Amino acid sequence: MGARLKLSNKQARHLWLWTNALSDTPTGALDLDAIIWRLGFVQIDTIRNVTRAHNHILWSRNQNVREGMIWDRLAKRDVFEHFTHDASLIDRRVLPYWRRQFDRLGAQVGRYEWYQSGLAKAQIADIRKRIEAEGALSTHAFDTKVEKREMWARPPHKKALDQMWYSGELATCHRKNFVKFYDLGTRVFPTHEPAEDAHAVDWLCSAAMDRLSFGTSGEVGRFWDAMSAREAKSWCDAAELVPVEIETADRGKLTALAHPDIETRLATLPAPTTRLRILNPFDPAIRDRARLERLFGFDYRNEMFVPKPKRRWGYYVYPLLEGDRFVGRIELKADRKAGVLSIVGFWPEPRVQWPVARHAKLEAELQRFARFAGLKQVVWHTTPG
Repeated sequence: MGARLKLSNKQARHLWLWTNALSDTPTGALDLDAIIWRLGFVQIDTIRNVTRAHNHILWSRNQNVREGMIWDRLAKRDVFEHFTHDASLIDRRVLPYWRRQFDRLGAQVGRYEWYQSGLAKAQIADIRKRIEAEGALSTHAFDTKVEKREMWARPPHKKALDQMWYSGELATCHRKNFVKFYDLGTRVFPTHEPAEDAHAVDWLCSAAMDRLSFGTSGEVGRFWDAMSAREAKSWCDAAELVPVEIETADRGKLTALAHPDIETRLATLPAPTTRLRILNPFDPAIRDRARLERLFGFDYRNEMFVPKPKRRWGYYVYPLLEGDRFVGRIELKADRKAGVLSIVGFWPEPRVQWPVARHAKLEAELQRFARFAGLKQVVWHTTPG
């Protein structure tokens, strides 16, 4: 291994934002398929605090996106729904390499104790036969009850549907009011030839590094979350990657590996837009909290499931990105009936000043975000700072 290529913290920040399609001002002609492919997948989430995470993530890349657009891509089979680190919509071009994830998760879920008790194999077969005969069905089409009222307890039919979904035997064909409808995988997934497993590992790791630009073997493996740490490390050890040394936000050093064309990426790297951006808590640019803190010095935690007295910030708090740094965080709530976007919490980052110009940028973005969610008014319920 030769001398490590050194990246300043500024270079690393710019590269990470560019890699996540956040360098450009989010305007211009919309190519939704290109955004999804660039990201690899888009996490979906049930919470509709202002707008659901998948809508917001895409809108942050191009503000011509409208709510629900991505479901059209599912209907056209341009994406498929499955599980990476969480429930996600994944570009269809990944599907030939996804057989290993179907196999891994199907077997893994079947081993969970809370899945062991439930329907017998004959009953599971009956559920499959109903879907085969009747077409797509949601969980509401079945009626089995939870025997013991325990946290996270699920009715037996939901366990069966989940396991068949994880294994790829069933697939999400569409959603209605966010309710998942299951159909046979053979009727939903585009025609494809599953890759051999070794080729799948190679492709997934290579695609992960392309979407990371630089990272450790652990970060490569966690990108799709479709392989073991050992498999990711073996790939990194064998691949033709560039060793790099990255300056962290606290002026420390981080050793990692980079994509083979790292020098070209650095040479052509654009400066990020100066527009102030409200990012979603599930945005891929901030999904890895440790990486976020190392690169940007931004300590962010998702506190939706933290008891209120123990929260540092709030329930659904959005990071505020301006240029190549995070300048604060804001808690928003939408009242769709009243048409109001409310600001209920605002926290500037330490040592970040908020002059009139920065406040004006935030106000402009709040207005854009409100329009995106179909809201007519922005109202502050806390001091703007």
